[in-house]
Amino acid sequence: MTANADTQAAPTGATPRTGKELIRASREYAKDDPKRSWWAVISTLGVCAFFETLILQSIHPAVTVISIIGLGLTMVRAFILFHDYMHLAILRKSKLGKFVFHMIGYALLTPATVWKRTHNYHHANNSKIAGSHIGSYPILSTTMWRRAKKMQRLQYRLSRHPLNIVLGYFTVFLIGLVLLPFFRRPKAHYDSIFALIVHFGWLAAVWILASPMMAVLAVMLPMAIATATGAYLFYAQHNFPDMHVQSRDGWDFAVAATECSSYMKMSPIMHWFTGNIGYHHVHHLNPLIPFYRLPDAMEGIEELQNPGTTSLLPKDIWACLRLSVWDPRKKKMVSFGGE
Repeated sequence: MTANADTQAAPTGATPRTGKELIRASREYAKDDPKRSWWAVISTLGVCAFFETLILQSIHPAVTVISIIGLGLTMVRAFILFHDYMHLAILRKSKLGKFVFHMIGYALLTPATVWKRTHNYHHANNSKIAGSHIGSYPILSTTMWRRAKKMQRLQYRLSRHPLNIVLGYFTVFLIGLVLLPFFRRPKAHYDSIFALIVHFGWLAAVWILASPMMAVLAVMLPMAIATATGAYLFYAQHNFPDMHVQSRDGWDFAVAATECSSYMKMSPIMHWFTGNIGYHHVHHLNPLIPFYRLPDAMEGIEELQNPGTTSLLPKDIWACLRLSVWDPRKKKMVSFGGE
């Protein structure tokens, strides 16, 4: 999976490519393979159905626990496929694909209209010191934090608190991506109603056809795992020790991708479950690159091979979660205590 060195690798001793030149180098990888994309969709949904069946069969408590975790993680992968489709990275011209991905979005409490508006804004404003809050976790500088009013500080703390991630099923997804957007702009986000119907229809079907306990085990717990995992991944992708924050005036798209987005080290299994979203700096450089070509792009473009990194190890999770505000003097994220 090595890229064409003549077109992708910078000449030895040459100045590293930046800006439009670096984006141009990434275009070689922004090519969808419909057969590969459809296989990813079919296999992912098949694995979801397999784990769901194991949970409903109640073969053994250990099998049920493993299946709940497996379903939750596979739902993360399904979400990434939806995410790639919304970026037009895969199956962009497929009418069937549009139906399948919109249904995935509804089932996972992510209406297409809300996701498109907030996530596109996020890509266009990644890690700006002002305007970062839409579609992402907000970032204040130390000066802004000192000047903030009590209610502003409380809202900021709550939005970045670990419990907001752990309870992402309700806080980030149900409330943040479905209910609030609909109440604020019901005509623009009418499909929030579809998300509620599909998601809670799934929950009700299992509740009625199986049992209330099965609804918890086969729907709510996997969703809790999927949403908490997704919420943390999104947090750590833009809140990690080596990240840099840019001012709105001096903001640069390529710099935001390579210096404000992380590479998350994972095992091959976790890269599968998370749809390679750990290659987040590559994704932000060119969101048209399908998830299965992100590793190729990192391998083939020299300038993408030394990103800021993090992982799912406890020490790295703690290092990310303790970051609170941007210190412009130290040029890094620090805790509220300034450490």
